[in-house]
Amino acid sequence: MAELLRTDRLLVRDWSVADATAALKIYSHDDVVRWLPELDRVPDAAAMHAVLQGWAAEQSEMGPGTGRWALVLLQGCVLVGGISLLPMPVPEVDVEISYQLAPEYWGRGYITEAARAMAHWAFAHSLVELFALVAPDNARGARAARRIGMEWVGESDKYYRTHLQVFRLRPDDLVCAAQK
Repeated sequence: MAELLRTDRLLVRDWSVADATAALKIYSHDDVVRWLPELDRVPDAAAMHAVLQGWAAEQSEMGPGTGRWALVLLQGCVLVGGISLLPMPVPEVDVEISYQLAPEYWGRGYITEAARAMAHWAFAHSLVELFALVAPDNARGARAARRIGMEWVGESDKYYRTHLQVFRLRPDDLVCAAQK
């Protein structure tokens, strides 16, 4: 499993099929899956294993600065979530940052920490802006996007065939967020 980056408390690394059992606890949880329009609830370990294999295959075909990674606590090496930089589901060059965290780790600042580090990494890899797509009733997701430094730029129905809020982050926004 290749390490992508570290923060003060987290390791961002490639997914492994060995993560299937721990990942299932995250990606089968109703409070996580309800906000993932592109992923159905994963029913069992075999299905999670197949999802992780698919993500690994996708990873090898992705362009620079994009991919899917696991979020692991440095203390205890516990898998707590995932973070992705993926081409948006329209024929454009925009990249979406998305993040998922096991509910028992919510409210500890892990997503803000990981997403800011990931954004720095993305901008160092030639990306000029990132977007987050958030369901209008996902207040927690919208707050996380704002804490990262993203600004709300509107709403759209063109992604995932559902109405979503659109947030954008540029390198200067990230600098301003770090100063707060």
